[in-house]
Amino acid sequence: MTGMNTIAPHTSRIVAVTGAGTGIGRATARAFAAEGAHVVAIGRRVEPLEETAAGDARITPLAADITAEGEPQRILRAVRETHGRLDVLVNNAGIVRSGALGALTPEMIESQIATNLVAPILLAQAVLPLLEASRGVIVNVSTSVGQRAWPGSSVYAATKTALELLTRSWAVELAARGIRVVAVAPGAIDTPIGEHQGLTPERRASVREWQLAHTPLARIGRPEEVAWAITQLAAPSASFVTGVVLPVDGGAVVA
Repeated sequence: MTGMNTIAPHTSRIVAVTGAGTGIGRATARAFAAEGAHVVAIGRRVEPLEETAAGDARITPLAADITAEGEPQRILRAVRETHGRLDVLVNNAGIVRSGALGALTPEMIESQIATNLVAPILLAQAVLPLLEASRGVIVNVSTSVGQRAWPGSSVYAATKTALELLTRSWAVELAARGIRVVAVAPGAIDTPIGEHQGLTPERRASVREWQLAHTPLARIGRPEEVAWAITQLAAPSASFVTGVVLPVDGGAVVA
């Protein structure tokens, strides 16, 4: 019996990864490339994408602001013209704008919703014909902390929790079209997200201390550990897995 996502052994899969310039996105692009896939590495800035692709001809940088009007369609055209197919979409790009209720500005709210929630919807919708043709996979990147209260980062957590509901809903909607939809929910991972938030070194250290105290394995995870989970969930051998959200968090969500 053939799995719903099985492809010919000689065929290199085509994978698109958003937020591929740093952290989990970079590790994921490199992990898929190491498996023999051709990867379209998508991000806002050219220089980090070139670092992601350095020395690996299987990784193609594509500078794009996924929140901008018309960008999902441009990404679709670029993938179609370059590779002619798409097997895996990894919706990894995300931003955090911390703030408690009473201190939130419209920009803080709207930018997180645009990047973390609206962009994955519109990009998945744009590439849907390619994924249907390949009987492909969508992998959404959520956050394990979003399954609990997260004071001070409630909008970020809400967008990621919504992405998990989209994962389950799309898994049911798209099953008949041969498309699997899964998600990973990272915990405390060693990425530049604190710097991207503009946190001071002291504040980043405080956050790390809190994360360690709430992670049973008592360490910070590596981007490569999340990338491993993404590649495994997207693998053809996982052809009977859909609608799941896999925590990669050192046990934080169950602590």
